[in-house]
Amino acid sequence: MNLPTAITWLRIAIIPLLVALYHVDWPAFDPVTVDRLAAGLFLLAALSDWLDGWLARRLGQTSAFGAFLDPVADKLIVATALVELVAQGRLDTWIAVVIIGREIAVSALREWMAGIGSRTSVAVNVLGKVKTAVQMTAILLLLYNAPLAGLPLAAAGQQLAILAAVLTMISMLVYLRAALASQSTAKS
Repeated sequence: MNLPTAITWLRIAIIPLLVALYHVDWPAFDPVTVDRLAAGLFLLAALSDWLDGWLARRLGQTSAFGAFLDPVADKLIVATALVELVAQGRLDTWIAVVIIGREIAVSALREWMAGIGSRTSVAVNVLGKVKTAVQMTAILLLLYNAPLAGLPLAAAGQQLAILAAVLTMISMLVYLRAALASQSTAKS
């Protein structure tokens, strides 16, 4: 256990807290407070994703287990938030299905490519990073669910969620194309 891995575990520990905010009766919290706490937890998770990777590289504490656990934690927190947003009526089901389905498909694709020695052909690319940034921002705004300084964050979150779903499909096609090209090259 090292610091980056501990931070990744913290991200996983946020998941039941996020769910509990919406499904446990909190007499001390009104709905606006619940939304702000949920958005704060999600923001903490998003920032911890960046921090654990930076620390792992900076401190030389990368590990095979950390490399495995980090994307699992990311996918779990995103899937949980998406399902919760659908349950709260803030996100269309199709968007959650597209994003979660892509994560499962790309994870399976990476596993398969690793099994045949071509994992680097489906490594994270710039489009995947942009998709992730748009997706995380959309989720954060939808969880916050209130105007901020007069800005309609929930409406912006809806538009970003649609953009994230489109980018999700495009990035999945890019990964599939790279995998197919790698497979064709390997057969030659």
